[in-house]
Amino acid sequence: MQQRFAYAKPMLFAYGVCLFSSNVWSAVQTTPYIAIHTMPKYASAQVMPYANLNAPKGGSISQAGNGTFDNLNSMNGKGSSTEGVDYLFDSLMDQSLNEPGVMYPLLAEKVTLDPEHTQFVIFHLNPKAKFSNGTPVTADDVKFSFDMFQTKANLGLQMYLSDLAKTQVLSQYEVKMTFKSDNNAEMPSILAQMPIYSKADWKSKDFTKITLQPILGSGPYLIERIDAGRSISYKRNPNYWGRDLPVNRGRYNFNRMKFVYYRSLDIAFEGFKSGQYTLHKENSARAWVTEYNFPAVKAGMVTKYLSKTEQPVPTQSFVFNTRRAPFNDIQFRKALTYAYDFEWLNKALFYGEYQRLQSYFQKSELAATGLPSAAELAVLQPYLAKLNPIQRHGVLVDWKFPVTDGSGFNRKGLLEARQILLQAGYQYKNGQLVDSKGKPIRIEFLIHQEGLQRTLMPFVRNLKRLGIQIVIRQVDVPQYIERKRKTDFDMTTDVMPQTLSPGNEQEQMWSSKAADEAGNYNYSGIKNPVIDDVIQQIIQAPNRQQLIVRTKVLDRLLRAGYYKILTYGSEVDRYAYWNMYRQPAIKPKLSLGLDYWWVDPQQAKKVEHFLTKK
Repeated sequence: MQQRFAYAKPMLFAYGVCLFSSNVWSAVQTTPYIAIHTMPKYASAQVMPYANLNAPKGGSISQAGNGTFDNLNSMNGKGSSTEGVDYLFDSLMDQSLNEPGVMYPLLAEKVTLDPEHTQFVIFHLNPKAKFSNGTPVTADDVKFSFDMFQTKANLGLQMYLSDLAKTQVLSQYEVKMTFKSDNNAEMPSILAQMPIYSKADWKSKDFTKITLQPILGSGPYLIERIDAGRSISYKRNPNYWGRDLPVNRGRYNFNRMKFVYYRSLDIAFEGFKSGQYTLHKENSARAWVTEYNFPAVKAGMVTKYLSKTEQPVPTQSFVFNTRRAPFNDIQFRKALTYAYDFEWLNKALFYGEYQRLQSYFQKSELAATGLPSAAELAVLQPYLAKLNPIQRHGVLVDWKFPVTDGSGFNRKGLLEARQILLQAGYQYKNGQLVDSKGKPIRIEFLIHQEGLQRTLMPFVRNLKRLGIQIVIRQVDVPQYIERKRKTDFDMTTDVMPQTLSPGNEQEQMWSSKAADEAGNYNYSGIKNPVIDDVIQQIIQAPNRQQLIVRTKVLDRLLRAGYYKILTYGSEVDRYAYWNMYRQPAIKPKLSLGLDYWWVDPQQAKKVEHFLTKK
């Protein structure tokens, strides 16, 4: 689910209570924030620094959706969930857009927990919190929501919440959540970011079913109109209970938001050019460089904007399904990495706009660089004997993916790939690569984006030069989602966003358990006990320093396991918008901060006049 979710001295009204439990003294604190391995900067702030208190309310914003939609309940993992649906719901607390691992009050005005030995959390709800129909948000609603998430949500979400042992209602506005593990510092934050549903609203509904029937929430927007599968519009709730909270002041300024769906990204861009929607995220480097010369740009009616945050670069990759032969062979996977020619792609197709990804946490302090440090080696040492020799070698070196000469022929890389394959026992028969039993190697590469074929073809050509039979299979978005959910593919593409505060979600992405669960995010099917252990070490990291060290070790293990080919990324996100939007002078560090934008009424009139003239 999308989240709507920036050291001054901490707010000192928080108090400590000493409790004796299991022969250990612990300091239980009640605070108006959650902060993992840090202290919050804005606990006493009345407004976030990236907000403009004078931003006018009004106007609208519209964006594109890809494919179609059929489900407003994004938490059950069924069908195609709807863009923007998260704006209907509030969570217990809200993420800071300037501080990794810090959350501030939303539905819950404070929390009680032991930050050093986190075995439970008590959320103290704000008595003023209301659903959009005016009924109060209570502890019963919180318990209902988490009971549903733990038993009827998609398996990925159930795994994310798997350390939650029980949810107890203590009073009308207090709910206690107890964990299975002795210490899980991240769990309160995980629970705090989940949407809260109304228990009463679901009395006559089935949580497991696909639905376009509106769901009662407590968030800043309401559904205005649904054109099934084509578009959905939201309107700002004038009676939104939380509008004066510090995290919300200067926020949610648009009266209306709309998401318009397109089957093709190319058609979507044409829709943007004609004003069918007003904010466009540009994912094509070629289009960014060559196609922004249409009349609205020349007239100053459309603005190009580069957004740069401190978050890791999203991990874009070619995914190997290691559940299937020959991808269960690390030597085969390693050989294929030499067939990927980033240098030529970047020069010939991407206009030099991208960087080759060398890390799963690129452009952050979590990325493993150079040789392992002494601290990293201390984590790795007990596991080295358990690793495949190729992976063991890879985690100990200054890692770099193969580099080509950019000529487009990649002769050196293909010769290296061929040598690896022959040494691994593969053979050539009539020019075709065959396995040790004489079976030809055939690969289906699953995609849904029409424009992707252009960037895949150089890789496909190189695989064919290696004697590998490969076809690109393009399917529609619903079929693609379903096949990916059921891991019904040989190879596919993926974009995996990462965070500066890694934790339980890493289990969803890389753990052995997640590999067997449909709907989880371990698309490669990684089953490696060493990776499982390191993930648990990340989750249980006692401080920020150890979190960084252990994440770097995970980064090394993932790269050296050749589970994916990391392809390319950019340190900036490209946007274009019709020139009527304004932003606060101070930008958030971890997000675009779109919730804090607003419409300039005079510019909106100019844009409307321009579109009317066309």
